[in-house]
Amino acid sequence: MRITLIRHLPTEWNRKQRLQGSRDIPISDVSDTDQRRIAFNQQILQTLSPFDIVLASTLRRTQQTARLYGYHPETERLLDELNFGRFEGQSKEKLFEDFGNEWLENPKVLVLGERMDHFEERISLFLKKYQAYSNILVFGHGSWIRALISLSRYGDINRMNKILVENNDCITVPFQDG
Repeated sequence: MRITLIRHLPTEWNRKQRLQGSRDIPISDVSDTDQRRIAFNQQILQTLSPFDIVLASTLRRTQQTARLYGYHPETERLLDELNFGRFEGQSKEKLFEDFGNEWLENPKVLVLGERMDHFEERISLFLKKYQAYSNILVFGHGSWIRALISLSRYGDINRMNKILVENNDCITVPFQDG
């Protein structure tokens, strides 16, 4: 299975470095830089297509991004962003103040608005649900994508916060059968 992931376009909260999580924030006005990046990523997607299925989370920022790329995705709740609980709307610095090194080194033990071990399980459920597909395109979220990459590379999500995924990044992750 190969999963190509595109993180949603920036929102006002992204620009202000505020955690969105499960809040349904729309994307900001699309800049010329965003448009150029979309065109560049579309060339990459052309080389990877056809996709067996195109998916987006239930949050509108991923669906808006998919439409700007020319796709009409199916929505999948398993792709929804991590729920940051009381940190949603807060600065990322506040999260670091409260959890510091644990957020970077061992996030799996944390409980935010969602238990991090549950978040990892949700990603594993996604992989199991779509294992019959060989080529998937996902419009998703930063924490979800970073957690998937960590799970793919290291077998758990504990390194997710050492991985950088910017808005509008296009990343392909291969998975072995089983």
